[in-house]
Amino acid sequence: MDVATNLERINQNIRQACENSGRNPAEITVIGVTKYVTIERAKEAINAGITNLGENRLEGLLAKYEYIQDDASWHFIGTLQSRKVKDVIDKVDVIHSLDRMSLAKELNKRSSRPVDCFVQVNVSGEESKHGIGADDAVSFIKELKQYPNIQVVGLMTMAPHIDDEAYLRNIFRKLASLREAVKAEQLQHAPCNYLSMGMTNDYKIAIEEGATHIRIGSALVGPQ
Repeated sequence: MDVATNLERINQNIRQACENSGRNPAEITVIGVTKYVTIERAKEAINAGITNLGENRLEGLLAKYEYIQDDASWHFIGTLQSRKVKDVIDKVDVIHSLDRMSLAKELNKRSSRPVDCFVQVNVSGEESKHGIGADDAVSFIKELKQYPNIQVVGLMTMAPHIDDEAYLRNIFRKLASLREAVKAEQLQHAPCNYLSMGMTNDYKIAIEEGATHIRIGSALVGPQ
């Protein structure tokens, strides 16, 4: 299936989810996750109207960036090792996986400008998931004030890959509630306006629960 057709189906689902929850589809940013597809397929996504690409591995990002560069805004959505920050910092527009102070320190050191970051929260508590614990998120974000090049634009989580809708909704609602707790602090370095949550299997539910950024791979560009 070509990417343009896939994107139209996704946009229809976005419109329906927004209608169900009284939201405006313009609030939703689709991040095309291209981690295992070719450069050509990534370019096809851009030609179809995708303006945001997401990569979770440095190697994949660098390979595609060489050919695409400013044709898209780049989102790093995977775990970022501190020692690799220097290789990615000037190429990405947004980092979705800030989850430890050592990474914040390195991002602050290597960047010449404020970096838009989502703080990754392990809402489900799964050991296999990265992210800071929900109970520690607000204090962690407050501590980031010491790093002037860190701008916390929102929170990110990865829900379990399951079909239990009630459980998924609970995960997404917890992240939305946590965002409100951060916003209530009125931190200049952490406006925290956005929620990065929802992937191919659960993005419609995530939108109904407040997602602003959805990370779509296989439904858009094919199997990952």
